[in-house]
Amino acid sequence: MEIKTKGTLIIDRGGKIEANGTANEPIVFTSALAAGTRDRGDWGGLVILGNANVNQTNPAIEGISPAAIFGGTNDSDDSGTLRYVRVEFAGIELTPNNETNSITLGAIGSGTEMEYCQVSYGGDDGFEWFGGAVNGKYLVAFACWDDSFDVDFGYTGKNQFGVEVRYPSFADQSGSNSFECDNGPNDNVTNLLTTGVFSNFTCVGPVSTTGQSINANYQHSIDLRRRTAATIANSVFIGYPRGIRMNQQSVFDNYAAGTGKVLNNILVAPLVTYSVGTGMTATAANLGTWFTATNTTITAAVETQFAVLGINPNVSFGTAVTTAYSANPSFAVTAGDLSTGASFTDSKLSGLTPTTYRGGFGATDWTDGWAEFLPNAKVY
Repeated sequence: MEIKTKGTLIIDRGGKIEANGTANEPIVFTSALAAGTRDRGDWGGLVILGNANVNQTNPAIEGISPAAIFGGTNDSDDSGTLRYVRVEFAGIELTPNNETNSITLGAIGSGTEMEYCQVSYGGDDGFEWFGGAVNGKYLVAFACWDDSFDVDFGYTGKNQFGVEVRYPSFADQSGSNSFECDNGPNDNVTNLLTTGVFSNFTCVGPVSTTGQSINANYQHSIDLRRRTAATIANSVFIGYPRGIRMNQQSVFDNYAAGTGKVLNNILVAPLVTYSVGTGMTATAANLGTWFTATNTTITAAVETQFAVLGINPNVSFGTAVTTAYSANPSFAVTAGDLSTGASFTDSKLSGLTPTTYRGGFGATDWTDGWAEFLPNAKVY
């Protein structure tokens, strides 16, 4: 299989990938070009296809030609191991809105191990889950082009501890978000809903000061669409031009009924805080009332809130160019509003590791040693 003329690593149904690195020796999938010349889209990325459940019939994974079908009925399917793995400069477009991502997971089962994974400078989404039940921990989405975390097709797994950092001028014509959560390609009723869980994520968007100029294609911290019912909890969102959006009435109804939940998050969104899709009965004010019942909204200027939250401002790109980002940003949080306030009493969060802190980090920066934040300069 191929995508245009650039290489793509595809693990088909029934196959396994055993990428089992260590903190001292992470496994790196990257551009073949020399240091200083690499760019997003240098190769097609990592695509893993499994036999877990999806809510579509014989779906073909996006961005690949000829078609690669994924999905089955085994939610405990084992597609191998991704541990201490970096994927850099991957993801390219086959046709508009039909692209490979840095890491694409199609119907991956819970038998698969996935932790300490970083995607950097991807040409589309960072991580995208199409159905499946794989769980993940310690995920880094750095300077991606489209959405950092994209969920579709009835994904039901759980993920804890993640971080996103966006570069101000990189965004996609389809609209770039931190979380983009769908249930399917349309608003149709399905037997299996997207109910995946994400807890303890630190999401730092492209805006470091409220008046900063950024790519006009940047949109939302959280974009909930097409009957989705994903759960997002104990996380922080700062630096996007818009806060949270629900696109269809079916989405609002799912969350109002508790099928999906958004809990104990801090959302910094001083401009457009809440928005809804056209033709909905629920209004932006209804969304705001619902959201603030279990979350905290901050509408103060973005630049004033890093210290309040306890986030080191050097984790934001700000106005730095890609070659001037910190080689070793400090993500650890030892004070501020993020250091407390997490809760794991809701049944949606069962099986996760309880923390007192919100966001991806307490006093330990788990990116130290294995993650890379200047991959274009790295000599391999």
